[in-house]
Amino acid sequence: MYLDYFGFSEAPFSIAPDPHYLYLSPRHSEALAHLMFGLKNPGGGIVLLTGEVGTGKTTICRCALERVPEGCDIAFVYNPKLSILELLSTVCDELHIPYPAAARSVKAFMDRINKRLLESHRQGRKTVLIIDEAQNLEVDVLEQLRLLTNLETSERKLLQIILVGQPELLERLDRPELRQFAQRIVARYHLSQLNTAELADYVQHRLAIAGVRRKLFPNPVIERLYRLSGGIPRVANVICDRALLGAYVEGVDSVDRATLERASREVLGESRRGWRFAIRHWWEHRLAVAGVALALAVGSVMAFQALAPDAQGAAEPNAGAAAPTVIAKGGN
Repeated sequence: MYLDYFGFSEAPFSIAPDPHYLYLSPRHSEALAHLMFGLKNPGGGIVLLTGEVGTGKTTICRCALERVPEGCDIAFVYNPKLSILELLSTVCDELHIPYPAAARSVKAFMDRINKRLLESHRQGRKTVLIIDEAQNLEVDVLEQLRLLTNLETSERKLLQIILVGQPELLERLDRPELRQFAQRIVARYHLSQLNTAELADYVQHRLAIAGVRRKLFPNPVIERLYRLSGGIPRVANVICDRALLGAYVEGVDSVDRATLERASREVLGESRRGWRFAIRHWWEHRLAVAGVALALAVGSVMAFQALAPDAQGAAEPNAGAAAPTVIAKGGN
């Protein structure tokens, strides 16, 4: 293994969501601030954190859990592909709310949860429900979560909900039947990918945490890593891990571009299609959208010129024919 060869105290590029390795880029700091707002906000409601696969949502969530303020009880659900009854029983389990094994009705669970929340409120405590991978929640379960936010006193809501998930969650919340749920969202943040400079800092940060401060990935290699990973930390991790192994095998003291390319092929495959479709690289999407928009614009102009009447005697074209509109949609 390359750990002793380079002088690491531990593996620097594990894909486990270890808060110890959290790199706080400006956007990650904002995401963490939104989660902390959810933990400290006394007003209840729903806080939303979304981002592509591998951008660091779960790591930020774990970091927030290490900073839970005093007087705050947490129910954490990491596998939300549950029915309504399964979700409610999981909430009871997380909050140590006893219920009979034969409990089979939503009302039975809701009554017990409401009783516990009222007790916590009287004791000056706050309760927060955090759900990771929330894009897997079914519509009926989301509606039940909305009903949970109805639990309240005359002064304030008794439950704060934080949803962490992939962009598909946003699409789901746009559905008409969930408009009441969407109205309960009090804060939302979308965590985008790292840029090149942030990726360079991210790689160096992880190397330093693992005990090595010298530059093992030169700047040109980082630039290529950015293109290969799309700025997704998790993808960069698996490539860097394999590249360090390659450098160890070759007996060199840093990673060059050829080693990085081989590492990328070994972990992502020749075409990298699996990762592309899984993480939907933002730069590929941007190029595709820009290309289509440009093609439509050029095609519209050419068609207009071909069909335009001769200026010497042709009749005026029908008024009301709208000119083509090209919309450039900015990314995060």
